[in-house]
Amino acid sequence: MSAIHARLTLQRADFALDVDLQLPGHGVTALFGPSGCGKTTCLRAIAGLTRAAGRVTVNGEVWQDDDARAWRPTHRRQLGYVFQEASLFAHLSVRQNMDYGLRRLPTRQRRVSLDQAVQLLGLEELLVRAPHTLSGGERQRVAIARALAASPRLLLMDEPLAALDAARKAEVLPYLERLQRELDIPVLYVSHSADEVARLAGHLVLLEHGRVRAQGATAELLARADLPLAHGEHAGALIHAQVLSHSPDDHLLSARFGGGLLRLVSTRVHAIGEPVRLRVPARDVSLARSAPVGSTILNVLAVRVTQIVPDGPGQTLVALDGAGTPLLARITQHSCEALGLAVGETLFAQVKGVALVD
Repeated sequence: MSAIHARLTLQRADFALDVDLQLPGHGVTALFGPSGCGKTTCLRAIAGLTRAAGRVTVNGEVWQDDDARAWRPTHRRQLGYVFQEASLFAHLSVRQNMDYGLRRLPTRQRRVSLDQAVQLLGLEELLVRAPHTLSGGERQRVAIARALAASPRLLLMDEPLAALDAARKAEVLPYLERLQRELDIPVLYVSHSADEVARLAGHLVLLEHGRVRAQGATAELLARADLPLAHGEHAGALIHAQVLSHSPDDHLLSARFGGGLLRLVSTRVHAIGEPVRLRVPARDVSLARSAPVGSTILNVLAVRVTQIVPDGPGQTLVALDGAGTPLLARITQHSCEALGLAVGETLFAQVKGVALVD
């Protein structure tokens, strides 16, 4: 079974890293947490750019094992690294920048062709351009393609969208989703954006003060009431579903998951049976003791209350279970007390807002 394991410790004057990462050897894993929690230090230690004590293995390949006195330097770890800034060579064209990533890689080890990287990142029209003529989003796409052209066994991405404005982020995100679908290269993705994590990552590691607070499936951790991700204005649940129907007339998409059916408007074309990921913001979920009648709200689900916790002044977070699928509702403290909500009881969740995240 493919897997990535990193047991790393590092002591500095003002910071200590002590992590044991057990990660899937495929798909996107997000390292998430506030500034200074150790996300970038973890990435650099796995890459061999920062020397930490411990052991690192990537899909059966040992990159570091201090007990066995084994150390593979960075240039022999066959990894790709994408930084916040694209860091392209200003005197080289886009194609020449990408060619640079291939120089030390023997032909027999190339699993991603230059043409494939160009196609995946949509760079066909940019190859002869100089970096200074590109937008921020275009430069970052070139940097990602350059990393891919080296056919890495592991792709490390350190907040690759952090330096971009909202429009440029929206430009790059679909390409990152495409890489996830079409390439069998594991990605470690550092971010402090919950929206990016929900959209891209199947696995999540939550870091706090240099230690792992939690790690597991993204959908599970986003809805855990004991973790900070489930709190605040931007909290929400991530639901894996399948398209049941999609009307070309009113664009209404119906998607089925373990807890029932969710409907939303989508102008994209969807195939029946297509897997989709849906984001349900906690602030868009209200609770009722009986099923509503004559309501404009399309989505009503039977749920069971699993936890009730305060969520800031005058607000309460209610964790819910919809036939095995975790959901969240962020309601006022007054409403919670007025309804007399209690753990274990069955309610109806009225879901006002649902969004596709990929």
